[in-house]
Amino acid sequence: MSFAFVASSCLLLGVFGLSGCGPDSVGEARPSAAYRRMLQLLYKHTVPTVAPAALARALAGPDAPLLLDVRTPAEYGVSHLRGAQLVPYDAVATQDFAGVDRRRPVVVYCSVGARSERLGERLRSLGFEHVSNLYGGLFEWVNEGYPVVNAHGPTTDVHPYSALWGAWLRRGRKTYQ
Repeated sequence: MSFAFVASSCLLLGVFGLSGCGPDSVGEARPSAAYRRMLQLLYKHTVPTVAPAALARALAGPDAPLLLDVRTPAEYGVSHLRGAQLVPYDAVATQDFAGVDRRRPVVVYCSVGARSERLGERLRSLGFEHVSNLYGGLFEWVNEGYPVVNAHGPTTDVHPYSALWGAWLRRGRKTYQ
């Protein structure tokens, strides 16, 4: 299934017996049924996922994983997870990640998890042993109430990638910069 096809999933949800792109209920701290279905169709399931709550616990521990954000510089500039390093999607195929310990746990993410799954595949092909993809991406991280930052500190701003994809972002302020 192509990325473009799944991108129009808000329009296709009726085919799967799901309604709307919003949450199942207001304030729910887990992905909506529609979002879970979209991710099930979008992901190739080649990289294990980690739930936002599990990642938040890991980041609070002594052996926090390396965070790699595979969005565009503009998206990253609006907000990202604290401590994340930018790996622009266009550079994934040529990055060799020299000097990064292949045994260190790594969590990759993007807006919803499709681009980051490609980065995860690349890391695994380079010998990284513990690679996970943030389930639901930055959108689900924010939707579940976890913080993001920009160059100035904590923010509620989130780059929604596009108006279509932004429909999955229930919290945060959609900002295109």
